[in-house]
Amino acid sequence: MPQQLSLFELIANATIVVQLVMLLLAFASVVSWMMIFQRWMLLRGAAKEIEEFEDHFWSGIDLREFYAELAQEENLNGIESIFVAGFREYTRLSDQSGADAEAVMQGVQRAMRVSLIREEARLESSLPFLATVGSTSTLVGLFGTVWGIMNAFRSLANMSQATLASVAPGISEALVATAMGLLAAIPAAVAYNRFSAQVDAIMKRYEGFGDEVSAILHRAAHARPGQSTAV
Repeated sequence: MPQQLSLFELIANATIVVQLVMLLLAFASVVSWMMIFQRWMLLRGAAKEIEEFEDHFWSGIDLREFYAELAQEENLNGIESIFVAGFREYTRLSDQSGADAEAVMQGVQRAMRVSLIREEARLESSLPFLATVGSTSTLVGLFGTVWGIMNAFRSLANMSQATLASVAPGISEALVATAMGLLAAIPAAVAYNRFSAQVDAIMKRYEGFGDEVSAILHRAAHARPGQSTAV
């Protein structure tokens, strides 16, 4: 009974081009899983942070004192950075003599919009790589398969009698590349779709919170005609 080749032997006996394809796919798969875990932790933490921040924000605290506490911290991210950006601009503009309420609010909205764009870029970091791996890994694996099968059939030219046993190892080696392409593509594609939906949900909550902060500051800025008041 002929001895079956192990997966390691199939990879070791493959041509250099197929081996390079497998190495590339293995590298892409490892990096993808690292990014999947990192994105999962980041998005999970962002969602939890929103809940905790909003509970504290709507507990009746003094917003100026709350802003002063957050402004002292470094590397603020998420919903905290959006609030600080808007309130900082409100404080800076409203403290100016003769500040126009509409001009103050335009500055506040502009500052929070910039912070929202920055947060969206932070949350979406690494997603383009996952999308690329998910959409191209199968094609890269298919290239390795086609190359391996082509070499397997070319080797038949040097044989006086072609049999399935003589060509089967070469085809098996080539098909390993397709399998590795699928193993790299499927998790990356699933993670990309899942994380994209989570980013959209988080951004909607950020935008909703930004609108609520704008409404609070709008009422404060228009409390007196032509003069901004403290929150």
